[in-house]
Amino acid sequence: MITGAAETERGTFAQKFVSRLRAVTGGGDALIPLHEPEFRGAEWDLVKDCLDSGWVSSVGKYVDRFETEIAGRCRTHHAVAVVNGTAALHVALILLGVQPGDEVIIPALTFVATANSVMYSAAIPHFVDSAMDTLGVDPVALRAHLARIADCRGGDVVNTETGRRIAAIIPMHAFGHPADMDSLLAVATDFGLPVIEDAAESLGSLYKGKPCGSMGRVGVLSFNGNKIITTGGGGAIVTNDPDLALRAKHLTTTAKMPHKWAFIHDEVGYNYRLPNINAALGCAQLARLDDFVMRKRKLAARYLSGFADCEDLTVVREPVFATSNYWLNAVMLDESQAGKRDALLAAANDAGLMCRPAWTLMHHLPMYRLCPHAPLPVAEAIEARLINIPSSAKLGG
Repeated sequence: MITGAAETERGTFAQKFVSRLRAVTGGGDALIPLHEPEFRGAEWDLVKDCLDSGWVSSVGKYVDRFETEIAGRCRTHHAVAVVNGTAALHVALILLGVQPGDEVIIPALTFVATANSVMYSAAIPHFVDSAMDTLGVDPVALRAHLARIADCRGGDVVNTETGRRIAAIIPMHAFGHPADMDSLLAVATDFGLPVIEDAAESLGSLYKGKPCGSMGRVGVLSFNGNKIITTGGGGAIVTNDPDLALRAKHLTTTAKMPHKWAFIHDEVGYNYRLPNINAALGCAQLARLDDFVMRKRKLAARYLSGFADCEDLTVVREPVFATSNYWLNAVMLDESQAGKRDALLAAANDAGLMCRPAWTLMHHLPMYRLCPHAPLPVAEAIEARLINIPSSAKLGG
């Protein structure tokens, strides 16, 4: 039990944290969500058009339009819209030839969907460490880990500790901040591993001027209700490879062969296509993406200013080579203050300021405890010290 001076000091830190959050977010005593969608454009008109026309399912003009516009925003040649980001990851793994029993390199610090999609493919997630400056996969640590455990055999990369093939790498842009893709792609090239870019949180973010999602062999996006734009639920696969795009569309449409009336399916497929009514919502939201990014960046600047003189924590900044969408703002507690994370979370949420910790690291979850992993000191530190803070675009003005 904490008593006396220690209890007072902890309470004071939590009170100051709440006070600074409230000063930035405003709103008096109103509840401030972590991240909420905003519908102030053409959403009503486009969704009503779907209802009036009757085209509400997985075929319709808004699906085609949304795919074209997403590809344009990502500067890729192709986009295939699907029901959610997890489905996009699952299909991306199939596209790149991941087989049952293979291992797939993913960050330990990620949303569970990244690991789950690997399991859906009957493959095994292999967790690696993050870099403190990007929150994404650390390319230096990854190279050292692969140099220690990987062996190239007949064109395959084999984990010498498990005997299994390593089939792909999935770097993820955490909270919208781009990972160091040039360095990660160099590691992938040197070890002959294809890259699936998990850009679920980073639509609108740029890495050295290049849109997130455009740099891997395949990229995936999410349009869940809490993302920077939303289709209610939805995702997309983006790529420059026309053959992969064609196969992605085929697989996500139950692998049905074109025919006027016959139901002929040539392989196991998935009912993953995005409905037209969701795509209509997405078209309206995508038209406002630049405005969302601008206001979220303004909010980030206000947090940086509001916590500038705080000795016990720092606001997480975009990497020096990136322009982030700041999907979720975050603060990083000083190492000496890591034990106070939950007290700050409790105080903020009790005050109506929705905050959350980073995801529980994947290797700490019961279904993934026996999966292979590299040393994870930085990911462990981030998990212990990071707090996501209210980040809705409307808070940026």
